[in-house]
Amino acid sequence: MVQSTPSTVSAGRVAALVGDFARSPAYAGLADALTELIGDGRVGLDVRLPSERDLTEALGVSRTTVTRAYALLRDSGYAAAQQGSGTFTRVPGGRSRAHDRALVPGTGRPDADLIDLNCAAASAPPGTAAAYAEAAAELPAYLGGHGYFPAGLPALQAAIANGYAARGLPTDPDQVVVTAGALAAAALVAQALTGPRDRVLVESPVYPNATQAITTSGARLRPVPVDPEGWDLDAVGAALDQVRPTLAYLIPDFQNPTGLVMSAADRATYAAHLRRTGTVAVVDEAHQALSLDGQEMPPPFATFDPRTITLGSASKSHWGGLRLGWIRAPHDQVERLTRARLGLDLGAPVMEQLVLTRLLATDAVVERQRERLREQRDALLAAITEHLPEWRFRRPTGGLAVWCELPAARGTALADEAERRGVVVAPGPAFAAEGGLDRFVRIPWSRPPAELEEACRRLAGAWDVVREGPRAAPSRTARVMVA
Repeated sequence: MVQSTPSTVSAGRVAALVGDFARSPAYAGLADALTELIGDGRVGLDVRLPSERDLTEALGVSRTTVTRAYALLRDSGYAAAQQGSGTFTRVPGGRSRAHDRALVPGTGRPDADLIDLNCAAASAPPGTAAAYAEAAAELPAYLGGHGYFPAGLPALQAAIANGYAARGLPTDPDQVVVTAGALAAAALVAQALTGPRDRVLVESPVYPNATQAITTSGARLRPVPVDPEGWDLDAVGAALDQVRPTLAYLIPDFQNPTGLVMSAADRATYAAHLRRTGTVAVVDEAHQALSLDGQEMPPPFATFDPRTITLGSASKSHWGGLRLGWIRAPHDQVERLTRARLGLDLGAPVMEQLVLTRLLATDAVVERQRERLREQRDALLAAITEHLPEWRFRRPTGGLAVWCELPAARGTALADEAERRGVVVAPGPAFAAEGGLDRFVRIPWSRPPAELEEACRRLAGAWDVVREGPRAAPSRTARVMVA
């Protein structure tokens, strides 16, 4: 646990969070609302719930309603009673159910004390569980068929196409291919459009899992730097002229890991460079929906170059457990992509596609996600400023992480020492396409504010140890998948 003494949540706070819960019957509706609050993190783990009497008064319901709701929580594993202390929140399987060792390296510390900042992905926003319940009711209509939809459920294709149209990019549903995540989409594009003799231009720093997916076809990568202040378009143009790559993979919206946003003017210039060399842009929009300051985002890159292939994802804007992404491609590329898709799999799960179709029908769920991420971002940046004042960073206006520049090239050593203190972070070299970047570390704001505050305290202690000393051996964090 991050805190040494139990935290509590007031009855008034619970009443505000559960809102107008279902009341047929009321105890079941209250239990369902509390289960979702605990599951998605709005009420943390190991938190003391209000007494039955206090919650009864705050909600204006009978004492029996609250008593039975708490009993349902305990029976389902979402709460536990401690004699003389009260009722505390739990989740079935404990805290460790949230971690997979392919993403989070072993630290030798109890899971309850681990703060995972390796994974830039948030927990599911409010409304996700309801979408699953509604999708489950719709699923029987599909059980009489074979269940294979290589391009995606038509309803989901239409919902994704409508999203692009709302952003000023007219899109037909048949331009959309639904995949099992954005990484699967990147691998599919590489498989369909490149081979061992081809070259792909990539940014550096860059999201490492995407470049790994791209190289599954045997294509060779050519990095071009992204500076802390933005894209060097002259360097991009020179690299394109020299290499003549088949594809260029870029993240213009809250670039991972820097958080930068490419302006509309820069998109137009970049697109002109690509047209000159015949290079097709593969644009990753996984973070595009996560603008946190209410700003208007630049137009989609494909509005400047219709040949662009755009990758989308539900993992960052909604929830990683959905495991759904998509490709938006020009009409003349769709058949080629679909043929390549059949060599990999026969489509994404129907249930998850039904869920995402419902989630995309409204902006309410994503807006709740933005509200939570905005609070967490502000808490993280304040904690870095307080505990690590020597570190430099550009305040991100969206996305999921801040790219911190250290006073010295100690990023790998810092990550190694931080692991020993129960904080998992990804150092700069994990994002370097061809080495370097040890002056940087990426810190996501994907955890609740209290954990982010504690993580920065631990990072400050780790920094005090490594700032002047020799560099440590490469940390385990740099050798695992960075999400």
